[in-house]
Amino acid sequence: MKNLGDPVSILKGVGEKTAVSLNKLGINTIMDLLTYFPRRYDDLSLKNLNQAVDGQKVTVKGIVATNPVLSYFGRHRSRLSFRIKINDDIFNVTFFNQPWLKKQIELEKEVIVFGSFDRVKNKILGMKILNSSQENSFNSVYPSIKEIRQNTIKKLILQAYQEYQEVIPELIPDKLINKYRLEPFKKTIHNMHFPKNQVEAQKALRTAKFDEFFIFSMKMQILKNKQRKKDKQAEIAFNSDFVKKFIHRLTFKLTDAQKKATDEILADLKSPYPMNRLLQGDVGSGKTVVAAACVAATVSAGKQAAIMAPTEILAEQHANNFARVFSGLGINIGLLTGSTSQAARKELLPRIANGEINFIVGTHALFQNDIQYHDLGLAIIDEQHRFGVNQRRAFRVKGDHTNVLAMTATPIPRTLAITMYGDMDVSIIDQLPAGRKPVKTTWISAAKTNSAVGFVNKQLKLGHQAYVVTPLIEESDAVDMKNAIAIHDRFKAIFEPKYKVGLLHGQMTSEQKEDVMVAFKNNEFQILVATTVIEVGVDVANANTMVIFDADHFGLSQLHQLRGRVGRSSDQSYCILIADPTNKIGKQRMKAISTSTNGFFLSQKDLELRGQGDVTGSKQSGMPDFKVGDPIGDLNILSVATQEAAAVVSDNNWQSQPQNVQLAQYLRINQKILTD
Repeated sequence: MKNLGDPVSILKGVGEKTAVSLNKLGINTIMDLLTYFPRRYDDLSLKNLNQAVDGQKVTVKGIVATNPVLSYFGRHRSRLSFRIKINDDIFNVTFFNQPWLKKQIELEKEVIVFGSFDRVKNKILGMKILNSSQENSFNSVYPSIKEIRQNTIKKLILQAYQEYQEVIPELIPDKLINKYRLEPFKKTIHNMHFPKNQVEAQKALRTAKFDEFFIFSMKMQILKNKQRKKDKQAEIAFNSDFVKKFIHRLTFKLTDAQKKATDEILADLKSPYPMNRLLQGDVGSGKTVVAAACVAATVSAGKQAAIMAPTEILAEQHANNFARVFSGLGINIGLLTGSTSQAARKELLPRIANGEINFIVGTHALFQNDIQYHDLGLAIIDEQHRFGVNQRRAFRVKGDHTNVLAMTATPIPRTLAITMYGDMDVSIIDQLPAGRKPVKTTWISAAKTNSAVGFVNKQLKLGHQAYVVTPLIEESDAVDMKNAIAIHDRFKAIFEPKYKVGLLHGQMTSEQKEDVMVAFKNNEFQILVATTVIEVGVDVANANTMVIFDADHFGLSQLHQLRGRVGRSSDQSYCILIADPTNKIGKQRMKAISTSTNGFFLSQKDLELRGQGDVTGSKQSGMPDFKVGDPIGDLNILSVATQEAAAVVSDNNWQSQPQNVQLAQYLRINQKILTD
């Protein structure tokens, strides 16, 4: 019996080599193939060049007026040129790096060309030559790799649709299809791949986005319901006086936002339902002290708490900070990372297992097989998006009745946070502690780079350190942007030997990155040239200056995260953005980041400026991957889909209702999140 979960290798023409290529594209099953949607559509209908605008993609039909000339230049690069007569006008046509097309071009024969029209030069930059059957068609264009061609993907999708169309389920209840004027799932798949025109494609895309968000939201709601099962042993009967004592001992007052988040988490810990909460706070908003109050509560109830950080140096920083705030309270801290020596590990593990150590700080080492906890009541995951789903789960199940608190410093608007993390409750800290000085941010053009270098020199003379951030690791032919290696060499030439310049980028090993960050923290380097690997990292209080090259190539939230590496002390800190944006939106983004230090405002601004994006959407840091939906540009669709999914799952008997049978079966078989 045919099933959408069948492997793609079942299709005719898919051998081992093709299957491997499809797997690289994330296509493993028939369902994966049917939902591998186009990234754009090319309208191949014939165009009148007298009405075409400059740069428009056009399809033209004419007579070849000159013999095609093929020439080669550079390494493996070619140019194929000829002239075409359309009515009484002559146009130049050029194809780059498609020498095989010469065989399809004959003098005084008819040819159909699709390409980009250059009105100034009266020229067509050819993309492909069409046959008569393609003329006036609406063509789907798919993301592809060199191992598998567009035509192969198209043929396999057509074959899969023809052979499996009868088993394509209806995922959305009829009531919602009618309510939101959607299309049935089968029709959506057909019109996403084989639309007759732009109207059909757009209607199918709208439904495909809703479908994708609805299925995602169903999964989140089902997971949330599973985790919300009553479990009396998950309840943490903490000592309120002990928690108050901890808070009163702090050398500063909690902000109202910190108090609210703390109260929400403590209420969860005291309830008979396992906690699954996300604590979202802007850079420097004080998430760690909220976590510390919850650790104190957990330990006061005789249970253990643990916090997992994405890097060893961050784990060590946490251990030192927690040791300082917990001093004299009887909270025994253990640090466990991949670098923990065998001797130290041998001494530590039994003390964790018998409960003597009641607060464990570490990295991925915290969920290894040989780690046994006495009674893990609270698992905290710092920068939760840096860990995979399986890693987070492996940590959580180390305790039998564990409460989970995930933390992130990636600010996104409340509506989007609640929607994206549908399986979690969300607490938000949207205030900075009193007395913290905002980072002074300046936007300058590349022509004024020397003034930025001079400012860095001034800060170094005062005893401070500086970050210098670039978008690339090394030089690229594809884009004209500054790269870390070249900037590192340039800054070394300017500042050494008086000041040392370090280099940090993503191609270095984890150990190398750790070594460089430790050296920078210890002031062995006064300047650190880096890529975005420092976006989430250790606090270096002495670093008060950051210079970001080609700042317009970063997202607003990412720039805000990077800027958060400075401003970690009472000294005034600075961020210099070097950028020459070429469009209005780029200039608006630079103005926004240079005039505001509020991460939530900036994330909202990012949302407003981004718009709808391409057919396939785009990746947003910390967000789940969607094939067609863009959680930023399509927030309204996402919000509605989330509300409707929650309404479906709120009925305990939803799976047995006739309108939901196919949906439940799909979630059970293809998503593997339901059990009979």
